[in-house]
Amino acid sequence: MHPPRSDTDWLDAAARLALRARPLSRPNPAVGAILVKDGRVVGRGWTQPGGRPHAEAMALAMAGPGARGTTAFVTLEPCAHRSGRGPACADALAEAGVARVVAGSCDPDPRTAGAGISGLEKAGIAAQVMNHPASIASLAGYLTRTRLGRPHVTLKLATSLDGAIALGDGSSRWITGEVARAHVHSRRSIADAILVGGETWRQDSPRLDVRLPGLQARSPECWVLTSGHCAGARTIAAPEQIADMAGVQYIYVEGGASTAAAFLAADLVDRIELYTAPILIGGGRTAIGDIGLSDLAAAQGRWVLTEQRRLGSDGFAAYQRVRCSPA
Repeated sequence: MHPPRSDTDWLDAAARLALRARPLSRPNPAVGAILVKDGRVVGRGWTQPGGRPHAEAMALAMAGPGARGTTAFVTLEPCAHRSGRGPACADALAEAGVARVVAGSCDPDPRTAGAGISGLEKAGIAAQVMNHPASIASLAGYLTRTRLGRPHVTLKLATSLDGAIALGDGSSRWITGEVARAHVHSRRSIADAILVGGETWRQDSPRLDVRLPGLQARSPECWVLTSGHCAGARTIAAPEQIADMAGVQYIYVEGGASTAAAFLAADLVDRIELYTAPILIGGGRTAIGDIGLSDLAAAQGRWVLTEQRRLGSDGFAAYQRVRCSPA
């Protein structure tokens, strides 16, 4: 017999559900919700395309009358504001007779920001917010956009063991194997926008789409960092202009050593996803250009390893930017 699942276990599961909403829930956050009674799931849901219905509404619809007396595990504090598109989730949970609510993260939206939890408590429902890492990670785009006024940025790098992204003449297909390349496409599928540099766009003519069966429709918007015009893509002239990318919560930066350096120098990279192939190139093109670092001490303590795995013969590692306040 398996031991009873903890609140953290159920929130971990809700965070995995939330991933199904990315990126289709924009401009709303991708939220996951699970209703549990006597250790069994009676309802579950995630934010639907366009932002409605919310995850809680989907879970309540699945549970029906069985929602009464359940514990609701939700990655984000239930909303407290009514709108023309639907009721407040805190009200809906109370009306359904949910006995307890556990949220993985507070909602920084001033229309909710604590009001969701207090409203539940006023309705006689035990409610709490946990500082749950997986929930917070699943909401990275929404939280970064709300708190910092810009999208969450992932920088993807695929290099040889000696840190090269291409031969000296620029040839770069293919450094990594098929499994790693398929993983890249899965990462593209959960981004709102994919961005490369102007040189990469002009020289490589990259497709920047998703080529996994069943996920082709999730290809992100194409953006180019350039001061000129690029047919078929939107452009920005400087990394800081990502703040003006309306409705975009997640950006996947994928091409060009200069572009990578520009985002790192501006301190706009929140996550690095590094694919390492077991090959040596020698004299190849480096993955990142000059980022203006003049003191090695300044480079310490800025990145923490959060994920590591094998993808075929290649290695994958993800690093999170350490900031004073969560993003």
